[in-house]
Formats: sequence, structure tokens, C-alpha cells
Amino acid sequence: MRDYRKLDAFQKAHQLVLGVYRLTKSFPAEERFGLTSQLRRASVSITSNIVEGSARDSEAEYRRFIEIAHASSWEVEYQIQLSVDLELCPIVHVSLDKEKERERVKDRLPRTTHADQIIAQCRQVSRMLSGLLQSLARPS
Repeated sequence: MRDYRKLDAFQKAHQLVLGVYRLTKSFPAEERFGLTSQLRRASVSITSNIVEGSARDSEAEYRRFIEIAHASSWEVEYQIQLSVDLELCPIVHVSLDKEKERERVKDRLPRTTHADQIIAQCRQVSRMLSGLLQSLARPS
């Protein structure tokens, strides 16, 4: 049994889930059982599959659950993009780094929305899970 809590991919995916929940709080009520629910379930699927795979005894089973988590990260990315295209995401600037914000303003770069940050997190989690899958494919 592996300790999923030690995986950087799990830690980043957990932050992604929290971000998705924060973002979808602002979605319209009529999306509660639609895109809001689907996005939340898909994001939780990433972390849940990492956890469940970590509890499996065989390397093949572990790999399969990581593959599912990886696919779910792509699903979340698409659904966030769809939410943006449907104008469900608020166009509110969210800056996590004050220094980057000053550079953005100075260089007149476009604002980063919460959805943009979630998409970037999705891509990072996807890359991490892809790397984990590659490491599992290598002979020990």
C-alpha cells in the first residue's frame, strides 16, 4: 500500500478540487444539477482515484486508477473551458502573487481569471500524473 498523501500529484489535485468548488459556487442555480455537479464530481474523481489506486496491491491496478485520474483531469479542463464559453465563470481577476500582478500591470498583460488558474492547475496535475504513469511503465 502506498501513501497517497506523499504524492505531489495528489497535493496539487486536492488544491484543484478546492478551486473547482470555489469557482462553481458562483454558477447559476439552474446549473446545480448540470455542469456544477459534473465539474465537482470530475475533480473529486481525480483525487479519489489516486487514493483508491494507492490502496491497491498490484502495480497494474495502481496504474489503472492513475490512468483514470489522468483522464479526469482532462475532463475537468474541458468542462472549465465550456463554463467560460457559456459565460458561467465570473470575469473577476484573482491574483495569487502580488509581484506577478505588478508585472502584469506594468507589461499590460491580460488579466488572469479564476477559470484560467483552474485550467493551469488542471494542466499541471495532468503533467504530473502523466509523469507518474511513465515512471510506472519503466521496469523496476
